[in-house]
Amino acid sequence: MKSKFWLNFFLVCVGIVVGTLAADLCADVPFLSWLGYGMNFGMAAPATFNLQVLSITLGLSLNLNISVIIFIILSLILGNLIAKK
Repeated sequence: MKSKFWLNFFLVCVGIVVGTLAADLCADVPFLSWLGYGMNFGMAAPATFNLQVLSITLGLSLNLNISVIIFIILSLILGNLIAKK
């Protein structure tokens, strides 16, 4: 059970990286430019907490586009097919 979680986590990370790469490569191709359409979620500027001795900066941003969604789904499907064999 635990190994299936880590496998799916790894596959989601692979889908994010490959999907982002595909969206960047297809941005200049006219009939594939729709793969790069997406939205940014998160904080516009990071929150900084200055305690004089310690300074903590927190920020989170998520760039989600169509290509990333497609590649996450494909990587999970292929990973589950490979894991069954």
